[in-house]
Amino acid sequence: MANSLVIVESPAKVKTIKKFLGSSYEVDASNGHVRDLPKSTLGIDVEHDYEPKYITIRGKGDILAKLRKEVKKASKIYLATDPDREGEAISWHLMKALKLDEAKDKKVYRISFNEITKNAVKASLKNPREIDMSLVDAQQARRILDRMVGYSISPLLWAKVKRGLSAGRVQSVALRMICDREDEISAFIPEEYWNLEADLQQKGSRKALKAKFYGTHSEKIAIHNKEELDQILAGLEGQTYTVEDVKIGERSKKPPIPFTTSTLQQEASKVLNFSTQKTMRLAQQLYEGVDVKGHGTIGLITYLRTDSTRIAEEADLAARQYIGSTYGEQYVLQSEQSRKNNGKIQDAHEAIRPTDITLTPVLVKDSLQRDLFRLYQLIWKRFAASRMQPAVYETTSVKVGAGEYQFTLSASRLTFDGFMSVYVEEDDKEEKNTLLGKLEKGDVLNFIELSPSQHFTQPPAHYTEASLVKALEEMGIGRPSTYAPTITTILARRYVTKENKNLYVTELGEAVNGIMKQCFTSIVDTSFTANMEFLLDKVADGTVKWKTIVENFYPDLDQAVKTAEKTLESIKIADEVSDVVCDLCGRNMVIKYGPHGKFLACPGFPECKNTKPYLEKIGVPCPKCGKEVVIKKTKKGRRYYGCEDNPECDFMSWQKPSTEKCPKCGSYMVEKGNKLLCSGEQCGYSMNLKSK
Repeated sequence: MANSLVIVESPAKVKTIKKFLGSSYEVDASNGHVRDLPKSTLGIDVEHDYEPKYITIRGKGDILAKLRKEVKKASKIYLATDPDREGEAISWHLMKALKLDEAKDKKVYRISFNEITKNAVKASLKNPREIDMSLVDAQQARRILDRMVGYSISPLLWAKVKRGLSAGRVQSVALRMICDREDEISAFIPEEYWNLEADLQQKGSRKALKAKFYGTHSEKIAIHNKEELDQILAGLEGQTYTVEDVKIGERSKKPPIPFTTSTLQQEASKVLNFSTQKTMRLAQQLYEGVDVKGHGTIGLITYLRTDSTRIAEEADLAARQYIGSTYGEQYVLQSEQSRKNNGKIQDAHEAIRPTDITLTPVLVKDSLQRDLFRLYQLIWKRFAASRMQPAVYETTSVKVGAGEYQFTLSASRLTFDGFMSVYVEEDDKEEKNTLLGKLEKGDVLNFIELSPSQHFTQPPAHYTEASLVKALEEMGIGRPSTYAPTITTILARRYVTKENKNLYVTELGEAVNGIMKQCFTSIVDTSFTANMEFLLDKVADGTVKWKTIVENFYPDLDQAVKTAEKTLESIKIADEVSDVVCDLCGRNMVIKYGPHGKFLACPGFPECKNTKPYLEKIGVPCPKCGKEVVIKKTKKGRRYYGCEDNPECDFMSWQKPSTEKCPKCGSYMVEKGNKLLCSGEQCGYSMNLKSK
């Protein structure tokens, strides 16, 4: 009969851990949190030392009743929730909900393990500890701060925009960052520049070498326009292309560092096209345990929420031995790679790695669903590569003279593949140029042709889930466990839409961000939020009291809310009266906000339920058919300009069209910041708006 009870978070772990421990242990799950702040009220006594009021989460009563029965049978209780702040808090809540702190006839222990393997689980039972209240308090502080922001600000958004919206401490900053990037892109003015390449040949070779224009022999020259290009082309006419300098060298490419939560999300997005939410869901399955043929149910990777790149000595040694025996000793990395600690890294547990390096992707492929396999393979290859030698290239850099001008060409050849025999990133590609034999100073190259190409500078890229996660991490905003839910929330609220990986702010998102920037400056300030994360880390290491943070934060928030309530009384975001007449009852329709942005609705609702799409005219005739250009939305909410007569007329433009015509090619012009640009892709003509 079992006399020890192990309580884990997820039911998926129960079977795996039960197999490791045998009949003297009962293993059961809490299914995550069992207590939380109430949904109907703030749940924090701001008048009495900010004491939180926790209640049993709806639906968890039966789970707690079952756990109480198991507790009665056991003499030892092991709280084995996840090895992070959230897991520590769940253990503490279980202690309170099951009254384990009052049970004098029971021995209660906290255990944690970074991987669900037999050795790790059994080792944790030999090294039990007490609940770390500093970690619990860090989680409490985060939860309470988030509740204060959401509970205080969300009702204002409901009143001024639409019901069901929310504000959040981290999500509001993420939305602000996306909006700011959108503004940068809108304000960006492209500038013209030209590249010039010379196609040259070595003697005896049929393959052309691409040499890039550098400038004169003494300085680099940027080609800004066609006039400057023509001047250079005139100077190159009839010139001989002679090798002036050759440098042979070697460069190495370092192996990648093992995955953290952030880098795993970024790489899975780029390589596998997974959303952050999908990556975390699949990684959770790999961590908790999957049925592998010949091994039973086992955890395949270590804990998935981490910002450390540290690897346990045992795992490091096993990886090096595996690489040595499989690839050869020359492939084994001699010294461990490490990432510089930027002061934001929590080194509580390891990087994300396979629990057993010998369980290669080939061995587990038939046991895993396709996407589970693809993610495991990515993690396995990244870890194996991190324990391997750098890749080595032989490089050749050549300077070629042509009259007063100079060109450069470079080539590289992979001489030792190192870690790239296992893991190749998207940018790990060899140079285009391949040299046939060696070039020497004084060699004359056969001239084939010059290839000029016109380009325009590009605006900053829209955020993707991967680049947003990277930016949040670099700024110290949020933590590994918050990235996926933050992005999921702003997408679910339709503040942001995703098209071809890019994140675009919607009208709804712009409205919410406008209110947040106007009324809650500190909440959407990246530095303020990053500093708050720093203070929460100080709570976790026991140097700052959690109530100190809360009592310094709440009064300012409360005052900002009161000021905002007065300010927003004069702001009308919804219910503007339009000039469109309801064709059912004759009233002037009003503008409202829905999941996809603005729409027209009859003010006579609920008697009259007539609605129409909101088409905002911009006073510009359609360049194709002459009818009105209106602001429209894609299915996912991205704004563009199209003809009101769609689908009969298919005109569309991402930039606002102008009534001006391009004096150079006759195409319609579009507004971009304080300039008008030609819509013709090959034209490039621009003019200042003020000079119209």
